[in-house]
Amino acid sequence: PLDSSILSCHSLRFFPLSINPRHSQVQYPSVLLQYSISCSCVFAAIDYHHKVTNVSSNMKFQSAIVALAVAISAFDSAFSFSTTSAVNRRQSSSSSSILPKSRTTSLSVASSDISEEVRRRKTREERLEAASKGLQVHCVGLSIHHADVDVREKLAVPEADWNIASNEICSSGDVAEAAVLSTCNRFEIYYAASDPRAAMASVTKYLAKRSGLPVSTLRKNLFMLSGDDAVWHIMRVAGGLDSLIVGEGQILSQVRQCHLHSIEEDGCGGKVLSRLLNNAVAAGKRVRSETAISKGSVSVSSAAVELSEMLSMKDLNLPFSEARLAVVGAGTMTRLLITHLASRGLEKITIVNRSLQRPQELADQFPDVDIQIKLMDDLWDVVGRSDIVYTATSSVDYVIDEQKMEENGIASGRPMMLVDISVPRNIGDDCKNVPNVKVYNVDDLKAVVAKNTAMRQKEMVEAENLLKEEATQFIAWRESLSAIPTINQLQERANTFREQELAKATRKLANANLSEKEMEAVERLSRGIVNKLLHGPMAHLRKTESIEGKQQTLKELNAMFRLEDE
Repeated sequence: PLDSSILSCHSLRFFPLSINPRHSQVQYPSVLLQYSISCSCVFAAIDYHHKVTNVSSNMKFQSAIVALAVAISAFDSAFSFSTTSAVNRRQSSSSSSILPKSRTTSLSVASSDISEEVRRRKTREERLEAASKGLQVHCVGLSIHHADVDVREKLAVPEADWNIASNEICSSGDVAEAAVLSTCNRFEIYYAASDPRAAMASVTKYLAKRSGLPVSTLRKNLFMLSGDDAVWHIMRVAGGLDSLIVGEGQILSQVRQCHLHSIEEDGCGGKVLSRLLNNAVAAGKRVRSETAISKGSVSVSSAAVELSEMLSMKDLNLPFSEARLAVVGAGTMTRLLITHLASRGLEKITIVNRSLQRPQELADQFPDVDIQIKLMDDLWDVVGRSDIVYTATSSVDYVIDEQKMEENGIASGRPMMLVDISVPRNIGDDCKNVPNVKVYNVDDLKAVVAKNTAMRQKEMVEAENLLKEEATQFIAWRESLSAIPTINQLQERANTFREQELAKATRKLANANLSEKEMEAVERLSRGIVNKLLHGPMAHLRKTESIEGKQQTLKELNAMFRLEDE
């Protein structure tokens, strides 16, 4: 029951603002957001109060008048806030002719308050600015494609020490997240940092310190990738496309271990890097399940078997099936080696190891293979009676070299093949000087690689298409992180308006005797209005779209809601 003259009188104050050209620079989204929140809160509070208390018609009229006054006050406040920047920019006498003197005074006070607020929030703004830059992914390392084995072995890190190495890399403060992947064919560091130059310098310094090599020598062997290139590289690694043997399965297990170590309590894989490694593992699994790229010889161990089988007649003048075999070491590589030897019908193998436990486990795992177990004290006796010796230990020193062979009477000229699949190497290069002894290491497996690569070229194309899909998904997720600061600013700005107008409404409704429960309802209502108003913009920001489209959306929202003016 409001008097129409009252509505007409006050509507004159609202209507001209929407059509008056003098106010064309006012940023309406901020004004309307604040105005709609204040009006909704006040009228909802009054409506709720009336329903609960069943007040008289006269009380309704009085409450409506109060609500209208509060709404006008809220609109005035919003208008003042939105025009402050324009008034300050003009800094001329024309502003006083357009606005009443009292309005100009209120604008000056508002401007002063805003300046205080900006100074008080400077640290938060700096933090948001840093967050908007995001963490970019980088990769630096060396592999069998880029560096010789003598350089790789200087940087090799046992799996048990991967987290120790990543912590050392992050200790400088230039690198935010790091994970180490060290295998017999590659040594790679994946890291995330906001300052690529400082991070690269820090990582290079660590590599030089660990290897004992000058930076100039390292740079000749290292590869460095950033951004999308680094993402694509880890996808190819996990998919087995960057391996010596295309499609080999062991690398996927190693990438998975890299991810698991990175998320351990002492790991250094944060939000970005752990997500990348996890996506890479999922991509590797998908490639192997949806293509035939993992069929056939898919590991260094199987390549070693193929190589020795291919060269047995040439080097030993002996069929591979009749060769006496020995393996030094009893780890994962040995297990894979025995698997592939058994698949070719070889049923008698001697394992030499420092302890009996692991060889015995292998003997139990392969009941159809006659596995003889010897300790390291019997190494030279076993080597002297074998035609082909494979070495796969974690020793950092040579297990077999020319001097040791001569001292133990092995350098007699009998044909022998030594196949080293370890990094660091277990067999010294000088063994090639021993008559009739042929020495091969992981670098010599390229002949097998060429054969397998030719057979799997078609599968590689299909696998790359799948990996591109997975890489694109991660890149889209990473780019979505750039929207977080804008979302936070938008929420904070809207919540600030909400709290200001709710406080004004509370003061105006002090005589309405609203209960605490009723005021809680008003509080919840105001939050609900803000959430519904912001749902559309924030959902649009989170949508997966092109990088250019997302950047444009961020600019539009920043301008529309004047987020950069805070």
